[in-house]
Amino acid sequence: MPAKEPAGDDQRQAPAPAAPPTAAPGTTRVGWIGTGVMGAAMAGHLLRQGYGLTVTTRTRDRAKELLDAGADWADTPADVAAASDIVFSMVGFPADVREVLLGPAGALTTARPGTVLVDLTTSEPALAVEIAAAAADRGVLALDAPVSGGDVGARGGTLSIMVGGTPEALEAVRPCLEAMGRTIVRQGGPGAGQHTKMVNQILIASTMVSISEALLYAYRNGLDLEQVLASVGGGAAGSWSLTNLAPRVIAGNFAPGFYVDHMVKDLGIALAEARRARLALPGLALAEQLYVALQAQGRGRDGTQALVHALASLSGQPFPPSPHQA
Repeated sequence: MPAKEPAGDDQRQAPAPAAPPTAAPGTTRVGWIGTGVMGAAMAGHLLRQGYGLTVTTRTRDRAKELLDAGADWADTPADVAAASDIVFSMVGFPADVREVLLGPAGALTTARPGTVLVDLTTSEPALAVEIAAAAADRGVLALDAPVSGGDVGARGGTLSIMVGGTPEALEAVRPCLEAMGRTIVRQGGPGAGQHTKMVNQILIASTMVSISEALLYAYRNGLDLEQVLASVGGGAAGSWSLTNLAPRVIAGNFAPGFYVDHMVKDLGIALAEARRARLALPGLALAEQLYVALQAQGRGRDGTQALVHALASLSGQPFPPSPHQA
């Protein structure tokens, strides 16, 4: 009996075109769409490794550091694709992904056969399948490759990258991904990377609820919060979020490594997929509602560690007691 394809492979897809040569600095031309909190740092790794880089983003000033370092500017995603062998996109919402890849001035309008489109945005699995099918019709390869690790991982090149698409396309772009991430795993066909990122978001959203509750409990009971972290961070309660985000909460630093607005988007996608699969995920639903409460408090552009404010407000306990509180 033939082996079953990994989850996310869609047997309705047309056969993918042959993959281009493996990416190589000095030879492969790379395009980049979107230079936000994480995108600019990720693109910078490629530029420093010697890849020719063409970038575009909604506000040119957001790409200034990359341009000053030698990247070329393009006015539209279509112009980026026309100058590139591999095109990465790292934008905010599924509507943005659709615009920059499939829209009238999108990358797919000018991508040549053999080009690889790699969407790093956390987006909808069904949209990833649609992009892969549209790309295949033009002889172009497409990967959905959302990432995890936040601004810390983006700057350090230590992201986890979850890939959906063909093995051939992944191997063609692997050297570029290795410049940005430490863990690169193909999860299946188109959409499988996005489904895996939903697993990631379900895990970290509920973890941040627990961290916020724990810090509130410690504060209310008069404990030294930094001393508490020193005790619990290395034990069974340890996690990436506890190590990287809890200290920001204690310091009153709510600058975004990952926006609350984007977390609400991600959890909305996860809940929609859960409903489609007829799964009841009450922890996910609670976390989503708490993040929506943060948006209602005007904190949509804060980092996800601001969740402590939504929980503190339920008990009428301002937190943290810091002059630096945002």
